[in-house]
Amino acid sequence: MAEAIKFTDEEINSINQLRQEVANIFTQLGQVAIEKKRRIDEIEGIESQLLQKHSELTTQEQELFKDLNEKYGDGNFDPQTGTFTPAPKDEVTTNKG
Repeated sequence: MAEAIKFTDEEINSINQLRQEVANIFTQLGQVAIEKKRRIDEIEGIESQLLQKHSELTTQEQELFKDLNEKYGDGNFDPQTGTFTPAPKDEVTTNKG
């Protein structure tokens, strides 16, 4: 059996210091992982709210244009001038001969 060797105090201190630094890094990594998850959850919540609001606005827009189309017919709206130009109606011509 090999004879046991005793490390110097300096070597033991170096080992202990290294172990402490590794433990600190693991603690910090855990804290970062938790914070990352919290922030991602927060961002995903905001994104979900915005997507829901977008969907609601799209539905409102469709209903508004449907109502306007029923009231004024087909045409083009110029938002810069606020002018609506009705689309020309196709005239049906029949030849009675």
